[in-house]
Amino acid sequence: MRMRRARFVSMVASTLVMILAMAAGSAHAEAPDNASTTGKPNSPAIQNGSIVKIEYTLTDEKGASLESNKGLEPLQYTHGQRQIIPGLEKALDGLRAGDVKHVVVPPDEAYGPFKPEATIEVPKERIPANLQTVGTSLLGQGQNGQPLHARVKEVKEQTIVLDVNHPMAGKVLTFDVKILEVEAVQTKQ
Repeated sequence: MRMRRARFVSMVASTLVMILAMAAGSAHAEAPDNASTTGKPNSPAIQNGSIVKIEYTLTDEKGASLESNKGLEPLQYTHGQRQIIPGLEKALDGLRAGDVKHVVVPPDEAYGPFKPEATIEVPKERIPANLQTVGTSLLGQGQNGQPLHARVKEVKEQTIVLDVNHPMAGKVLTFDVKILEVEAVQTKQ
């Protein structure tokens, strides 16, 4: 009886060791959700501080193409520096060069919800006459020099009412991304 029990315990222990070894080995091979595993295993994974180059196509919730850089200059950004929208940045964390990923980003992790009250009223003379048409998109500067997107919402007798929501506010955005290059984080020695 002792012999059987010892052999059983030994078999369970060796099986457990094999399962743990397999799990440890496959942990590095798995890509994050919705990512292909075509990435280069030797290339560094995207992490805070990585310089990343991507190719992407952006579509809205109906599948209409909004923008793409396929065949053009790659988009380069520094991961973790808020240079791209938070939902996309979070989804790319841990990917490697060669990986592709389909990412759906809700408004809260993109350009925020659409706010009907996000309007400003400016004197008519501050807007060129040829741009004083409802629906015209304008790009200006905010009080701190930051870019300010606006759309002419209403033309009044003395003023122009501008909608200052980002053009993609309130939209669910879908990105199809290919990681082209990941430059490893440089550590100080």
